[in-house]
Amino acid sequence: MSDAMESVEAAAAEGKLTQGAVDNIRIWLTEPRYEKYAPQVVEHIDAGHWQKLDDVFWTVIPFGTGGRRGRMYPIGSNAINDATIGESAQGLAEYVAENNEGAQLACAIAYDPRHNSRHFAELCAGIMVANGFTVYFLDDYRSTPELSFLVRYKNCSCGIMVTASHNPPSDNAVKAYWSTGGQIVPPHDKAIIERVMAGPVIKQADFAAAVADGKVIMCTAEVDAAYIAQVKQQSLAPGSSPRELKVIYSPLHGVGSSAVVPALDAAGFTDVEVFAPHAEPNGDFPNVPGHVSNPENRAVFDAIIERARETGADLILATDPDCDRVGAAAPVSAPDPGGEWHVFNGNQIGALMTDYVLSARQSAGTLTPDHYVAKTLVTTELIRSIADSYNVRTEGNLQVGFKWIGELMDVVGPDHFVFGSEESHGYLVGQYARDKDGGVACMLMAELAAKAKSEGQSLYEKLQSLYAQHGYYEERLVNVQMEGSEGMANMKKLMSAFRSDPPKSLGDISVASVLDYEAGTETANGETKSFDGPGGNMVFIKLAEPGNAIAVRPSGTEPKVKFYMFTCVPPHQIEELAESKNAMSARLDALENDLRSFANAV
Repeated sequence: MSDAMESVEAAAAEGKLTQGAVDNIRIWLTEPRYEKYAPQVVEHIDAGHWQKLDDVFWTVIPFGTGGRRGRMYPIGSNAINDATIGESAQGLAEYVAENNEGAQLACAIAYDPRHNSRHFAELCAGIMVANGFTVYFLDDYRSTPELSFLVRYKNCSCGIMVTASHNPPSDNAVKAYWSTGGQIVPPHDKAIIERVMAGPVIKQADFAAAVADGKVIMCTAEVDAAYIAQVKQQSLAPGSSPRELKVIYSPLHGVGSSAVVPALDAAGFTDVEVFAPHAEPNGDFPNVPGHVSNPENRAVFDAIIERARETGADLILATDPDCDRVGAAAPVSAPDPGGEWHVFNGNQIGALMTDYVLSARQSAGTLTPDHYVAKTLVTTELIRSIADSYNVRTEGNLQVGFKWIGELMDVVGPDHFVFGSEESHGYLVGQYARDKDGGVACMLMAELAAKAKSEGQSLYEKLQSLYAQHGYYEERLVNVQMEGSEGMANMKKLMSAFRSDPPKSLGDISVASVLDYEAGTETANGETKSFDGPGGNMVFIKLAEPGNAIAVRPSGTEPKVKFYMFTCVPPHQIEELAESKNAMSARLDALENDLRSFANAV
């Protein structure tokens, strides 16, 4: 080991390793908890795999907006492997036990079809059992929202979902859930990480023995039935409502068929085709472009649209691998499934669903000014405009991540919660879960499409009518990849530049003010003052034209910086909708060019 560390120190002196990698490699070579991994670390050192060692050791993989997520690799503090997953489960177990002293401890666990997901799920289950927990285990591929439901349904102390959501096949993760059914939020997330950083001794029981002893309880069929029953209760259309709709659904090689198909069936939609090339649960995601199963990617719909044209379908729905996000596409004109199709982005789906949910609740007489919709800071303000028109308030001062919507429900009160939406295709109605749910979103989108079809209108045409009423809103998300330790340094440098010396104008529009959500300050006209907002690593730039803005933040789950761009044309300024669309598209191009230029110059 001393020879290995001498080689590591020499590599660092030559600039081949960062100091963080040196420190973490030393820990993995000298501390007993990593004893079984040390030979693999030494093999990498002997082979001179310095770049790989730096990538997987330069830091300790953190909890982000969706838990602990990253590339799988057998060794490394900055990779997903048995050590980092085990530490996460042990840290969670210790912290939850301390915060529930004297109570019966229980943990819900589920997993998706990714490589090693079942293995990691069993590993986590054994660790939780060894720490005194009863584990409720979903013994097949199941969705993240069903895991959130299970936590609440079985009154669990916490939950673990093994999934990397829409990330590439190389990745996996654990999402940690609190007793509310919501993802872990501060101060719990930092406290759990502190537990992990303290080097917990991992306790682990044998999974098969724990099952035999009744400490791991397989409850899949029971929970499936209860979950689908709850989703069905969220239907906003009575039995006499239109159901004449042909749907093509793609699970994108994920778990979604276990949630979406029974939800649509329970709601009375019988003409549903599961898109065959994407039907098989497969962690390689073989039949989607780039092997990335993300409904935010319009290209995943290309092949499905061809099938929809062949079959005369009215609606396409797709969910990501763990079925918490939903994408949709529909014909531009009704009824013309053989013609042009439109793929909706997350903001457009959110606006359509907001209007549908509020309209249906208003018609049923179950909507009051006490009710509210929730959205994140980077989700379209069209949702707020729609909510205002129904005399319903919007809770929109939330950082990125649906966990903040889940937390808000319990802070403000779930009884008046109507709808939650985030731009990254996440939506929720009801109180049965505290995370976004692709199953219930698909059901409501089908109801809305069937209603529009019965009125001779396509979903696309419905969206245009919302623009005419509330104004034209167009948003764009630009991702700038920044891999490895060098990428992280560049991200920090870029965020610092936006805070200390931001652009004076973007897209030929003057910058009116800059809000730093980390410092809690707003700077305008050379003056800086405090403002009340949720803390987070985000800079929000307001432009001189109202409704036009940019948000900048590092991703909490992937190595990239995200630019969220917002444009708006008020309804009284719209003469021709097509002209407004062209003008805002050109504006977004200009904003993107200026942002990229600023980033490249830093």
